[in-house]
Amino acid sequence: MSIQVYGIPNCGTCKKAFQWLKDNHVDYEFINTKENPPSYAQIQTWVEYLSAKPMRNTSGQSYRALGEEKKNWTDEQWIKAFAEDAMLLKRPLFTKEEKAVMVGFRDKEETIREKLGL
Repeated sequence: MSIQVYGIPNCGTCKKAFQWLKDNHVDYEFINTKENPPSYAQIQTWVEYLSAKPMRNTSGQSYRALGEEKKNWTDEQWIKAFAEDAMLLKRPLFTKEEKAVMVGFRDKEETIREKLGL
């Protein structure tokens, strides 16, 4: 089963991940979250595997635009927010068989390999 990578094409971290996947001969499918935002149900499933906290793109404008109450939001409130604005999702987000396995691309290589099942 191949890996799906959710993100946006001009994201620096996504570009780094794409290059790593290419260099390591890993097949993947890229899903542009701006053009094809994930559904509420997809996000709900991802949160079951990762929880909402690591999925938050805390460096984006969408996140900063949210009020202070975001600090006390439940996973359910985050799922709703992610579904309404995919830019709130940290990038890239990796799934295998529709299960979220990793978000972001800052881990050590062996950790990345382990999370992606390589």
